[in-house]
Amino acid sequence: MLYRIKENNGEIKMESLESIKETEFIKAEKTALVVIDLQVGIVNREASPFTCKEVVQNTSKLVNAFTEKGAFVVLVKVSSVDGKDILKPYTDSKQIPIQLPEGWDSIVPELINVKNAHVITKRQWGAFYGTDLDLQLRRRGIDTIVLCGVSTSIGVDTTAREAFQHSYNQIFSTDAMTALTKEEHDYVCKYIFPKIGKLRITEEIISLLR
Repeated sequence: MLYRIKENNGEIKMESLESIKETEFIKAEKTALVVIDLQVGIVNREASPFTCKEVVQNTSKLVNAFTEKGAFVVLVKVSSVDGKDILKPYTDSKQIPIQLPEGWDSIVPELINVKNAHVITKRQWGAFYGTDLDLQLRRRGIDTIVLCGVSTSIGVDTTAREAFQHSYNQIFSTDAMTALTKEEHDYVCKYIFPKIGKLRITEEIISLLR
């Protein structure tokens, strides 16, 4: 008998796949895995509740599963042409000068050779604005996104809200994303994501992929 792993209020339980409704299964041909900002200059930062290393490991599992099923994988990275295209709003928070060392925007080595992955370069937090993400998804008949990456409360959250406004169904891999602080991650996962999609853990998503 096959099982999925289900997380409920922090408690991990095993549930028979035979008891799962058909609508819970994830159809590979209608679903894309969208990975946010797992790049060299970002994953070397401190993060919580998961380390960036853990996030990369869980994301790699998702990528392998989606690739095996022939599903569409999108690797999103943030970059700049010359620094002039970086947003510089007036804010209450102190703005720290951004240093962009060579190679900072390179996809992490664990994901660099993903077969048939589509790489998107964005210039801000969200992955939809100014990119061909929506076009690539719609022309493939994709209506569902599995979202992961960093940071939960910035790049992932902004992309999730954009996807919601574009009418995509969403599944959030909560242990394949992380933030600068646990509080930021928990807030988004508790108050925002449940309103616009479903929260699942990596192993559960893999078990439901068809």
